[in-house]
Amino acid sequence: MSTHKRFRQGQILKLVGAESVANQDDLRRKLNQMGMRVTQATLSRDLRELKLVKTAEGYRPLSVAAEESAPVPQLARALRDFLLDVRPAQNMLVLKTPPGGAQPLAAAVDGEHWKEVAGTLAGDDTVLIITPSRAARAAIQKRMEELLR
Repeated sequence: MSTHKRFRQGQILKLVGAESVANQDDLRRKLNQMGMRVTQATLSRDLRELKLVKTAEGYRPLSVAAEESAPVPQLARALRDFLLDVRPAQNMLVLKTPPGGAQPLAAAVDGEHWKEVAGTLAGDDTVLIITPSRAARAAIQKRMEELLR
C-alpha cells in the first residue's frame, strides 16, 4: 500500500470517527479542504477496504455498526431500512433505495455470502445483484421477500 493511500485512509478514519459524514460527496469535500483531491471511485474503494458502512449517523466501521444493531439479521434490517423496490431483470435483481442507501444494502447482501450471488454493484440509490441464472435470481428474491415478513 502506498504511503499516500495509507495517509488518505487514515484521514478518512479520523474524519468519520470525529464527526458525522453523511455521504461520499461530503467526505470528498472534507478531504478536499484538507488538500486531498480524490475521485468518487477512490473513495468507494477506500470505504470498502476500511470496512466502513453507511448508517443513519453517517459512516461507521462495520464491526461497530453490527454491534450497535439489534439481534435482527443484518440483511433483514438493511432491507427494512433501505429497500424501496425490487425489479427482476433476467438473472439480475435491481434494488432501489433512498439516496445513500445502496452501499449499506449491498454490503449486507455481500455479508450473507449466498452461493447464488455472483456479485453486487452499488451506486447511490441502486443495488444490482448479479446471479448466474434466472432460477438463482428467483431464489434470492424469494429469500429477501421472506426476510421482509
